[in-house]
Amino acid sequence: MLGHNKRGHYRYLPGIEPYSCGAISEPGYEVVHATFLSHPQWKKGFGSARSYLENEGIDRFAICGVELRCPAPYPMTGFVDFNEEYCNLLQSWDLHVGADNPLARTNVSPAYDPPTETTMHGFSFVAPTLSAESTFVISGAGELRDGNLETAPIVREGETSEDAMREKVRFVAGVMGQRLRDLGGEWSEVTTMDVYTIHDLYGTIKNEVLAGIASGRRHGFRWYPSRPPVVNIEFEMDMRGVRREVYL
Repeated sequence: MLGHNKRGHYRYLPGIEPYSCGAISEPGYEVVHATFLSHPQWKKGFGSARSYLENEGIDRFAICGVELRCPAPYPMTGFVDFNEEYCNLLQSWDLHVGADNPLARTNVSPAYDPPTETTMHGFSFVAPTLSAESTFVISGAGELRDGNLETAPIVREGETSEDAMREKVRFVAGVMGQRLRDLGGEWSEVTTMDVYTIHDLYGTIKNEVLAGIASGRRHGFRWYPSRPPVVNIEFEMDMRGVRREVYL
């Protein structure tokens, strides 16, 4: 069952406290993706996003996804602590829908030139459109099995062999496909697929991801040499299907 953010004009796939699993625009609206050319500290990034939207005549409730960059992977306790601070900001902005956090999110640590504090790489928002095309954003997911963050097991934890990484990639690709279906999207509508890892996995991604998504593979994928946000998670993906990309 999708939640409905009426003020933001999108539906969302409920996730856990720090983020939803994804968001899809309602008819008459589209998801737009914005990338910061600078690297604002994450709280300042929210302020910059709000200012941009206000200049466009759009209110803050339209924010439906956030991409963060952290200095290094957290131990799980540190990740939970950051999520609490993050959720407090969302609550202070009144962005929740009841008890749900409707915003999708990706948070990874760059392997090259990592920030000294968590920054905002980009965000997604909903804007009016005359197009009838489906547009959506899907949260990043690593090989963390379902459950509470503190207790959910990691697929083949501590292993980075070829076989272990193949299993991790296959698991994450399955999560992406399930989220896409649950949102009501199709592979043919995916315009951007991002992968985040420090491991050289071209052959594995080709066989475990691209081979199974039919026309969705025409756009290929973008590789960010990065580590997922939690220690011992090795591979992460996110996706979106949009018609507009802006750079701020």
